[in-house]
Amino acid sequence: MSYAPILLFVYNRPLHTRKVIKSLQQNCLAKDSELFIYSDAAKTVEDELAVEDVRKEIHSISGFAGVTIIERGNNWGLARNIIDGVTTRVKEYGKVIVLEDDLVVAPHFLRFMNDALEMYKDEPKVGHIQACEFFEDPSLPDTFLIKWTGSWGWATWERAWELFNPNGEALLKELEERKLTKAFDFNNAYRFTRMLRRQIAGKNNSWAIRWNASLFLKDVLSLNVGKSLVQNVGFDGTGTNCGGGGLYSSTLHQEKLPVVKIEPIEENKMARKAVENYYRRTNSFYAKAMRRIKRTLRGDFGA
Repeated sequence: MSYAPILLFVYNRPLHTRKVIKSLQQNCLAKDSELFIYSDAAKTVEDELAVEDVRKEIHSISGFAGVTIIERGNNWGLARNIIDGVTTRVKEYGKVIVLEDDLVVAPHFLRFMNDALEMYKDEPKVGHIQACEFFEDPSLPDTFLIKWTGSWGWATWERAWELFNPNGEALLKELEERKLTKAFDFNNAYRFTRMLRRQIAGKNNSWAIRWNASLFLKDVLSLNVGKSLVQNVGFDGTGTNCGGGGLYSSTLHQEKLPVVKIEPIEENKMARKAVENYYRRTNSFYAKAMRRIKRTLRGDFGA
């Protein structure tokens, strides 16, 4: 089996970059995997030194089958970087594993992702693999299928990425015309449609909401995990798109997570309900107010 290349997108956080690289190196398949690192240029003068520190860090990396570094000459932003990087490499390799610099992966992350890519490579109803699980719901099975794409440690195939529509306006129009906004928002438990509207208005630059909507509208499923193989450590106020708080914290699963073919290929309704319940519990006005009060009391003034 050929192993999928790893695409890592970094910016101005050398300590986070070091952590994700170290966690990848601890995977047994690292030595058999090509690593492509996309280093964005500084957006502001204040970021220049940190970006240079990151670039020094990535030029000393070893432990992979090969390391290719793409240094942008100007600031592209995360969305443009990911869309370009995934499009380029998935055409070359037929499949990709994608990470950002604020993630830490479990020791068997690469094994799981490659096994899942192989298991579902010819299944058109599955277009995405997501290895981060922050719901921490014991009722979730080890793997399940759902119409929702997480963006923290994921993988896809060329056949699926061809479904990606970067046009947010077209995606929103179809969601509304087909009266799917409520379902897209997990029965109004989380405002994904609002996120898409904000992307259209230029208030965020999310590639992920467009990828989520693209597959949702095509009735293409994501293979998700019930035990997390990815941990997001970027909610410390250092990120461009991440604020404070521990709402999405997860515990890394240290053992192998077997990939067993799910039959039939259809959404797990119980898992969807569990995700809806999580968002309804954590996204209510009361829950948001209590989190803000607690963060303020401990001096965490992140968004």
